[in-house]
Amino acid sequence: MPVYGSGGFTSYDERQLRSQLAHWALEQGIPRVKIKIGQSWGTEAARDLERMRQARSVIGDDVELFVDANGGYGRKQAIRVMGAAADLDVRWLEEPVSSDDLDGLREVRDGVRADVTAGEYGYDLYYFRRMCAAGAVDCLQADVSRCGGITEWLRVAAVAASYGLQVSGHCAPHLHAHASRGDPEPCGTWNGSTTTSVSSRCSSTAPWIRPGA
Repeated sequence: MPVYGSGGFTSYDERQLRSQLAHWALEQGIPRVKIKIGQSWGTEAARDLERMRQARSVIGDDVELFVDANGGYGRKQAIRVMGAAADLDVRWLEEPVSSDDLDGLREVRDGVRADVTAGEYGYDLYYFRRMCAAGAVDCLQADVSRCGGITEWLRVAAVAASYGLQVSGHCAPHLHAHASRGDPEPCGTWNGSTTTSVSSRCSSTAPWIRPGA
């Protein structure tokens, strides 16, 4: 199944960011990586752009670059930032505005090239249905540890499929590795920055990342 490395926190300095991304993209062969942007509720957009450029310089042109603003931008600001980063070929823009602002998500989705995604805070089927019906996202996120377990996660995937959308598992990669097997078209499962230590501590049979996954 498709996976992406997720981390790149805004608290990282350049050395930490480059080290983490190089480990995922160059050592593990993970073909997608995600970093955080939207620092300080969008007041550090220049640094956000610089960090995106640092990320692209590390991972090269063949690895997809994902970014997550955690709802830190306003609608127009998110569109402006993505316009300024157009040369970086960002493929995934997570929560450019609050995930509760469905109209705002749709406005950003219409105004940027990157796929817009949200949904990690959803806890019932109707939340996800409203997000899909609003045309707010290109890929729906769902967290199996928040939305009611594997059975409910699969119901969320079915709702997404009825709108022609894929689903991405948020966080908890060891849970989503199982849930995603029941989804014919998962668009990405989160492989967090602590996956290796979690694997070695929790299970001798934990899944390992295969290069190119």
